[in-house]
Amino acid sequence: MNDRAEAVLSTRADAAPAADEAKNPLLVALGERVRNLRARRGLTRKAVAQAAEVSERHLANLEYGIGNASILVLQQVATALHCSLAELVGDVTTSSPEWLLIRELLERRGEADLRRARIALGELLGTAAGDPARHRRIALVGLRGAGKSTLGQMLADDLDVPFIELSREIEKLAGCSVREIHDLYGTNAYRRYERRALEEAIQIYGEVVIATPGGIVSDPATFNELLSHCTTVWLQAAPEEHMGRVAAQGDTRPMAASKEAMDDLRRILAGRAAFYSKADLSVDTSGQDLAQSFQALRTTVREAMSRG
Repeated sequence: MNDRAEAVLSTRADAAPAADEAKNPLLVALGERVRNLRARRGLTRKAVAQAAEVSERHLANLEYGIGNASILVLQQVATALHCSLAELVGDVTTSSPEWLLIRELLERRGEADLRRARIALGELLGTAAGDPARHRRIALVGLRGAGKSTLGQMLADDLDVPFIELSREIEKLAGCSVREIHDLYGTNAYRRYERRALEEAIQIYGEVVIATPGGIVSDPATFNELLSHCTTVWLQAAPEEHMGRVAAQGDTRPMAASKEAMDDLRRILAGRAAFYSKADLSVDTSGQDLAQSFQALRTTVREAMSRG
């Protein structure tokens, strides 16, 4: 562990935080941003603390606005979260007058207005969803346990098109399992394989059903690629159902075994929901059996395909 960084962030282990320190708006906002970034990337507090070389308790203090972290510690946390220091501590749009003017136009706009602005900007820059095969490529997004693999295979059979599970394609490219990619090469390498696997799938298949990894929304460039070239469907379910389905699959990974698993899952879902909601379609499978879920998915997708 980096003793210097540890010492800067730490307060006495048995000391209670001062009330004014705990309520400092800047520290509270910073802590919330750290929590949201961690949730968006699907990382546990323990994993981030280990990568940042600070104790889990001190990271918790940072997340809850307690303690005055140094730039050194913030840089280590930013590195662990795979983001820039500027993204961690605040607004990255202050480096350019044009950014400031654009931000002024978009401030306080609702999600619908922002979506229209994003699409219009994509058309202006030539990155809009103009792929003629887009409506014939169906990509399922959502957390693990949503049913992407099972329902995706059923949908592909029904539509008589190929089915691919992007995680398996990533493993083929890397020559090892997803876990080994993370352990040996890190998250950034995994994201590169993920982007490459998606690009190859889009290039090869004009008609296909794709089950995507739950964290694909964590990389804006990859997620934009998905939105531009596929009709996306968010498979939703209650957190308890996500957890139950993962457990039923025999998953023994740390998150599934942790006593804090449900809290972690809820936070990950909260951190990603705004991105999943950008999907073209959504199907809520909560409280439904497999047949009911598939029928809802089939109807939703076929109606969308008929509209072209």
